[in-house]
Amino acid sequence: FNLKKNQTGKTPAAIPVSENAKAVVQANNQFGIDFFSRLASDPAQEGKNIFFSPWSISSALAITYEGARNTTADEIRSVFHFPSSYDTLRQGYMELSNGLNSGNSGVTLNTANALWAEKTYQFLPEYITTADQYYGAKTTNLDFVTKPEESRQIINQWVEEKTKDKIKDLIPEGGIDSSTVLAITNAIYFKGTWVKQFDTAKTIEDTFVLDDGMTIKVPMMVRTDEDAEYWYTENDDIQVLGMPYSHKKGNGLSMLVLLPKENDLEAVEASLSVQRLAALNQALTYQRVKVTFPKFKMETTYNLADMLSEMGMSTAFNGADLSGMDGTRSLFIDEVYHKAFVDVNEEGTEAAAATAVVVNRAMAPGEQIPVFRADHPFLFLIQDNDTGNILFMGRMMNPAGA
Repeated sequence: FNLKKNQTGKTPAAIPVSENAKAVVQANNQFGIDFFSRLASDPAQEGKNIFFSPWSISSALAITYEGARNTTADEIRSVFHFPSSYDTLRQGYMELSNGLNSGNSGVTLNTANALWAEKTYQFLPEYITTADQYYGAKTTNLDFVTKPEESRQIINQWVEEKTKDKIKDLIPEGGIDSSTVLAITNAIYFKGTWVKQFDTAKTIEDTFVLDDGMTIKVPMMVRTDEDAEYWYTENDDIQVLGMPYSHKKGNGLSMLVLLPKENDLEAVEASLSVQRLAALNQALTYQRVKVTFPKFKMETTYNLADMLSEMGMSTAFNGADLSGMDGTRSLFIDEVYHKAFVDVNEEGTEAAAATAVVVNRAMAPGEQIPVFRADHPFLFLIQDNDTGNILFMGRMMNPAGA
């Protein structure tokens, strides 16, 4: 995303990114776009808002991948585009997680991993050590066999705490039972204020055009004054707006919005790729833009087993080899749960997401000022400016909730 200038027009000291971290960012972003395309084309999601965290899902699955072997490992690696070298993967995740958790002043950003293991089950010490050493995932022993419900609540409580109460009940009732031996969790939380905040007094009820041409009234935030400077570029099909979050040091973050010029989000979705995003990011220039943008809140819940199977990792759920976890061939992934939350308002953005992988054992322009009116469906993502790492990604079809 390497922006040429920061908010003040001066070039910031970009945080150097290692080749390992770049490989993991590339993998995460590619998975994010693949997963988004899969969701967007799912008939069940037609006309619906979408929001998820690629970073949360791929972090939880990287820890799962560490315990997978043979075909199961090959399939997970292929779906998540993980680098073939374990060392690259581990060093990359470690560096990026440390960067995200570096306590950057200005934004609140935390990501955390954990393992929850059945206390009577023997896991390989090297698996437990790898999860801790490279992914910061400490292991907590729980009694899944006789207290599955209590165990589920303990895990969900950890998620709630790590996401500042935004993600509740990640693992639904019945999601843990006496055959569960391991749950792998990731949580991510972000809260940032816009460099250019919107004045609440200027927020108005205005028209938003849905994809079928129907219109609704929603609260629209407006920023058209002389100080309304943002990252901006456009081409024949879309307008792209980069709204930076305020920060003093460390990784800068911003929201990137892809708004189709005609109300044709499908065409934008179809052409979405890591390369295209990189090119759009490179084309951004810091300039005055008249912005109208909807306030919105969104909560989403996804069970990912079927989707990940369809994307190419079916063996993990059926006929799995997770022998890197316990030395046996009796484990399989029962379900992968993901929940996400986002709240966009005049002050900034709050976003959170969590993922749980539950492992069971088989019982057996010219001078004109651009006008950016986000009054029809658009795509948006929250990314790290220095690495380009996509932390959250979504589609806004209806700010009033759909």
